[in-house]
Amino acid sequence: MSVYIHELTDWPHFYWSQETLAQKLAAVRYRQGELIGRMKAMGFSLRAEAVFQTLTLDVLKSSEIEGEILDREQVRSSIARHLGMDIGAVASVSRNIEGVVEMTLDATQNYDKPLTKERLFGWHASLFPTGYSGIRKIRVAVWRDDSKGPMQVVSGQIGHERVHFEAPSADRIEREMTIFLDWFNNDDGTDLVLRSGIAHLWFVTIHPFEDGNGRIARALADLMLARSEQSPQRFYSMSAQIRNERDAYYGGLEETQKGTLDITARLEWFLDCLNRAFDGVNNILAIVLKKARFWESYSETPFNDRQRLVLNKLLDGFEGKMTSSKWAKLAKCSQDTALRDILELTERGILAKDSAGGRSTSYSLIFSYSI
Repeated sequence: MSVYIHELTDWPHFYWSQETLAQKLAAVRYRQGELIGRMKAMGFSLRAEAVFQTLTLDVLKSSEIEGEILDREQVRSSIARHLGMDIGAVASVSRNIEGVVEMTLDATQNYDKPLTKERLFGWHASLFPTGYSGIRKIRVAVWRDDSKGPMQVVSGQIGHERVHFEAPSADRIEREMTIFLDWFNNDDGTDLVLRSGIAHLWFVTIHPFEDGNGRIARALADLMLARSEQSPQRFYSMSAQIRNERDAYYGGLEETQKGTLDITARLEWFLDCLNRAFDGVNNILAIVLKKARFWESYSETPFNDRQRLVLNKLLDGFEGKMTSSKWAKLAKCSQDTALRDILELTERGILAKDSAGGRSTSYSLIFSYSI
């Protein structure tokens, strides 16, 4: 039977090798500073667009880690409304997506506010506004109990389950979270980037809620990273990188929770993952700068509102093929009107008909820009 770190005598007194982590931490801190300086040089409107793109990616990928696929347009609409940005026609937003966005923004925009039990309960209520996780009714905005048995992370078919982790019993949660919140809100001298990794591990080990612990833990990591940068602006997505490394993420958590309180290896992975997350900034900047350069290039060209709306969708990385029927749906117009819009843009050399055959003719944007 496994012994978990929360059962060890010295829990939760984590320790690590500062010497082992020093070089990786210095590299991360250097790249943080370099990125902030680079963004400051871009100007307000481009920074705002980069933050918008990053938050959209972060919300989508944090849910995707848990196997939940959110509607991208709804996420964009919700974030734009909260940030006061005009992105043209917006989609109606479901309450659960609104809740995920609200939690993400509260963590990053209000990074300097204390973390309290009530704030965590608010996040949990935002994640599960109906009181259900899928079709399963759960306890919302309260700590979990053990009425359904111990909290376990399990995989495999019924009768052949594998228990990856078992959390502390429910009667320990109040005390465990009091200790955690006291640590989170007070400076113990540990670098804030390391505290981000520790906070994530510590929270998911306590597993205080019936569901949503992973998403909240990643929000806490982002909150601590924002504190480390003293900025509410997000230009990279840790959740997107974790999604790329999902197996290592979960495998490392299980290994750490069955190990000792020496979490050097886990923090090494966290720093490496964060360093790789910075590499994704160029992808975000490519979208932001391409969009800016496109509209600069066509500043003297007349477009109707429908064309501006759909061109922005394409510049933002529209998924799939753009057809006249999709154009009509996005622009809320007839298919004949959509086709006239498209043909006008193809005549100007802005769109081109795709060569690939199929049941529906599709079109692509002709514009390239490299950083």
